[in-house]
Order: sequence, then C-alpha cells, then structure tokens
Amino acid sequence: MLRYTIKRITRSILTLFIIVTVVFLLLRLMPIEGYFAENFDLLTDQQIEAQLRVMGLLDPLHVQLFNFYRGLLRGDLGSSIIILRNVPITEIIAPKIPYSVYFGLTSIAIAIAVGVPVGLLMAQFKGRLPDKIGSGYVVIIKSVPPPVYFLFLQIYVTSLLSLPMLFRETNPVSWILPAICMSLSGIGTYAMWMRRFMIDELNKDYVKLARAKGLKNSKVMRRHVIRNAFVPLSQQLPVNILLTIAGSIFVESLFGIPGMGGFLITAIQRQDNTVVQALVLIYSTVGVIGLFLGDLLMALFDPRIKLVKKEGAR
Repeated sequence: MLRYTIKRITRSILTLFIIVTVVFLLLRLMPIEGYFAENFDLLTDQQIEAQLRVMGLLDPLHVQLFNFYRGLLRGDLGSSIIILRNVPITEIIAPKIPYSVYFGLTSIAIAIAVGVPVGLLMAQFKGRLPDKIGSGYVVIIKSVPPPVYFLFLQIYVTSLLSLPMLFRETNPVSWILPAICMSLSGIGTYAMWMRRFMIDELNKDYVKLARAKGLKNSKVMRRHVIRNAFVPLSQQLPVNILLTIAGSIFVESLFGIPGMGGFLITAIQRQDNTVVQALVLIYSTVGVIGLFLGDLLMALFDPRIKLVKKEGAR
C-alpha cells in the first residue's frame, strides 16, 4: 500500500507539472493585452517593452517557467494585473475558498445521499416504474447541457418555491438552490453506476448460493451485494469531484456566489492572465487529488484488491 501510494503521488505530481506547464505556455501565446491594466492602445512601443521586461515576459520561455515554479514552491501564485492591480492572488482568493469548499462538499454529500439510494431502488425494481423514472432522470441530466437546466431551475423553481434568485450571504435560504444545482449531475452519476454495479452483483453465483441456503434477501443485500457494489462505485468519486468543479464555474457565476468558479469566469473575461493561470493550477490540483483518492478508496473498501504487482506475476 505504501509503495503504491508513493508511486501514485509521484505520478500525480508529474501530471500536475505537465498541466501547469502546458497552461503556462499557452498563456504566453495569448495577446499581451492581458498583462496591462491601463488602456493598451494608448501605450507606446517603448512603454510596452519596458513593462514586459519588468514582468520578465521578455526572458526566454525556460527562464520564465523556472521563475514561475520557483515562486510556486514559495507559495507565490503571482499578483493580479487587471482585476486588482498588484494585489497577490493568494490574498484575493483566500476569502473565496470557503464558499467554493462549502458548496462543493455540500453538493457531493447531496449527490451521494440521494444518488446511491436511487440507484439501489432502480436495481431492486429493474424494468419497473422506479427504474424507468430513474433512468429517465439520468438520460435527461446527462444529455441536456448543464447551463440549460441551471437556468430553468433559477427562473422557474425560484418563483414556484419562493426562493431567492441570487445568492445572499445573510440569507441561508439562498444557499439551497445553488447547492442542489451543483449536485444534479452527481446524483445522476451515482444512481447510474450504483444501479449497474448492483445488477452485476445480483447476477453472481455467490448471491444465488446465499439465497439457496435460505438467507433473507435483505441480509444478502445488506451484507454482500451493497458492500461489494460500493467498491467500484468509490472510483466515481473523482468523476463527481471533476463534475462539481465544472458545475461550480457556471453555478457560482449564475447565482452571484463570490467563490473561485465565478472569479475564474471574471478573470477570463477580463484577460487577467496571471489569475487564470493560478486558478487553473488550483482546479487541476483538486482534480488530480480526486483521482488519487478514488484509487485509494477502492483499495480500502476491498482489501482483496492488490495495488502492486507481485514478483513473478504476469
């Protein structure tokens, strides 16, 4: 287990290095207007060159990349150039992180709490009404673009249930709909995979043998089927985390939540390249950590899974 963990951590660091390096290089191909807070058209060529030199953007790419990683190891993500000029990015995003963490964790908790029981119900009533309703939900939620049903919920559900349309920190009721919106895709994911894994387990020989021995169906489901179905389901955690990240970018902007997702949209729109670079790094880190945790959780739920190859194994 320790050997595998070290190996996966090394791979995760390498993956992050590749992602950040690619993003860094791509941003250097963007128009240089994203590095100037004032009206770029009014600057002379000499002023543009002088500012680029001060920011180190005229250095060779490998020198720029080295300086970036050196600052990153010190916890320096750089400073905003346009949104809040010369303010460290860490100071800007620090008050935004709690909002993103709250809504992210809440939406994942809702997705697990709702999606898993729905998947169990669909598997137990395969081919019947509960299964058809659940399958219909999964098809809709996976085929319709998220912005479409986010806008639908914001426009119609808020008026139907008298919920606030925009987020207000002092009004806890306004926190409900954004959390639900972010959890919708996760609910569909957990329901779909839980149904599949449950049906796979129910068709295995050990279940038929347990029933033949006279064990009650509820005991077979509780002690064997559900437990074994959770093993592959644990790998869906990274997918849910990534979907939550993608959903938060739009939901936070749509509901006016002062989190990192909406801030990333603002940074892209205003072409604040250093802020975009820092936020992509943070989101990439969260995604890679999610993939890492998925593998570890699968091994923890089922000790029979061997994460490292034995000597002489083919």
